[in-house]
Parts: sequence; structure tokens; C-alpha cells
Amino acid sequence: MKASCHKYILNFKRPSGTSRGVMTEKESFFIVLGQNGKIGIGECGILRGLSIDDRPDYEEKLQWACDNIQFGKDWLWDALLEFPSIQFGIEMAFLSLDSENPFLLFPSDFTNGTKSIEINGLVWMGEEAFMKQQIEEKLADGFRCIKLKIGAIDFDKELQLLRYIREHFTPERIEIRVDANGAFNSNEALLKLNQLSEFELHSIEQPIRKNNTDSMSELCKTTPFPIALDEELIGVFTLAEKEDLLLKIKPQYIILKPSFVGGFRGTQEWISLAEKHNIGWWITSALESNIGLNAIAQWTYTLNNPMPQGLGTGALYTNNFDCPLKVSQGQLWYSNDLDWNLDINNTFGS
Repeated sequence: MKASCHKYILNFKRPSGTSRGVMTEKESFFIVLGQNGKIGIGECGILRGLSIDDRPDYEEKLQWACDNIQFGKDWLWDALLEFPSIQFGIEMAFLSLDSENPFLLFPSDFTNGTKSIEINGLVWMGEEAFMKQQIEEKLADGFRCIKLKIGAIDFDKELQLLRYIREHFTPERIEIRVDANGAFNSNEALLKLNQLSEFELHSIEQPIRKNNTDSMSELCKTTPFPIALDEELIGVFTLAEKEDLLLKIKPQYIILKPSFVGGFRGTQEWISLAEKHNIGWWITSALESNIGLNAIAQWTYTLNNPMPQGLGTGALYTNNFDCPLKVSQGQLWYSNDLDWNLDINNTFGS
């Protein structure tokens, strides 16, 4: 078996704002496997400034994984515990290699094109007018659930945006999720949650920064509407640590990004613990290219979670890869009329 790694820079069509600043590009690495004339590909979807494996030795560890590929995905997963995005890339690459079609990892009614996955429509942070424009576009596109990133502009303006939605759409018509990305101060978080509760929101992701477990635990006890942990899960590696965190904070939901929590295996550990302790969950992509998104979407369908999932569409980038995924009326579909139009060898080499 041969393995190689390849860096690829994805360019945003429009600078995209989060509470941590504005992004114009996104870095990804691809692991390409070759054996007996077959080829497999996996994406290591690191997100600089947020991924726990954003470390100076990242590319060195990626090359080490390729150099030790003969030990197999299970051995490598254990050896790469502190590098969840590489765990995921390795896992995906082996699944791809073992499949008849390197892009068809989990055959199902979804990949047959007969069933879809409901997703939330993501509204990026920005000026009020831009956010309002995005909201109107998502509603016109038929989304039943929208997710707003908050914490970057004036809070009163964000409340106005939420009021604008609720003046036109009931909670039964449009489910609203908000994501604070840890932007609230611990001392003011409950006050802000009480203000937000007027708009009958589904949930808020990560209201305060991670590693404030006492404050987060108290907030989950007193919150007027559900809290979902997101960044809080990053860097929690062992099963025992995961369970301790859930028992300490007792969140209403957890949000799982395979690139951040160790791929399918790491995500499944969180799901099993969440269900054991009656905590809700859903899956979210993390700005991967269509290669990573394709794998996440196919796997997510097999989990049979009826909630709207946080899967992107790959439409954010100017230089993404053509793929069969498309969005219609707030649903993610796998359209076999569309082709990948990607030769792995020619694009990445092997």
C-alpha cells in the first residue's frame, strides 16, 4: 500500500465572518491511498485557530501517518489520538479504498437519490443588511430550520434580526438555532439567554468559551432554552473524559463535527454517551471540501437522526470539487445525475 498527503487551499467566494474573525481561505489536506490498482482518498479538515490539532508539527504528523500506513486504520486511529482531523482523513481514506467507488462509502437510499437529509440553513455573521439578506434567501429557498451565528455585531441588532424573523414566521414554520461561538461573557450570559428566549429559539451553541465548565454547568441548569455544546467537545480524547464532561455540564444537546472529534469512530463514542445520558445530538460539517462533506453526509444518513443536521453544501468556495450533493427546499440530496468530475490521480497524484 502507498500513501501520500497533499495540501489544498479552498478560497471563499465571499469573506466569511465568525466570532473569531473573517476567513478568506480554508486549508485542507488529502491523504491518497493506492493498492492493487485501487485508490482511496480522505480529507483532513483542519480549521486553523479552532482545531485542537492546529499545531506546528501537524504536517510532520500527517507525513508520519502516511509513512506508517501499513499498520492500518485502527492502529493509526489510536496512535493519532491528539490529531482528530488526521484520524478522520485516515478513516475516510481506508473506507474509500475498500469501496468499489472511492466516493461511495455508505450505500443507502440517500446515495440512491431516493431519500434526503434535512439540514439547517447557515446565516453567516456580517453587517445587519447582509445577515438580513441571507435570512431572506434561506427562507425563500425553503429551509425549515436556520442557524444564525451571533456575537460579532451589536447584540441589540442581533435581537432585531431575530425579531424580524419571528414577526413573519412562527416557531412551527421556522426553527431558529443560534451559535455564539463562545462570544458571551460568563457574567452576562444568562441575561442574554433570557433576552433571546423571547424568540422561542430551538437552542444556542456554546454561549460561553470552552473550559469554563462550572459556569457552563450552572448555565445549563438555569437556561430558559436548550444549550448545545460544540467547541467544548474539542480536545476531549478518551471515553472516560467524554463521559466526565457530559456528567459535569449536563447539556441539553451536543454538536458533533467528525473532523474535530476523531472521525466516525470518535463521533460514535460521543453519540453513545449522549444517548446513555438522554442528551440530544446532531452532526455538523466543519467547512470541509465536498470530498469530506460527501463522506460525512453519507454516514450521517445512516444514523437515522430526524433532526435537521448542520451539513454545508460546498457552495462557499470558488475552487471546490464538483460532486453529486445538492440542496433543494432545505434538504440535502445525492443526485446521481451529477458527477464528481474529479480524477484523484491527476488532481493529487498518488
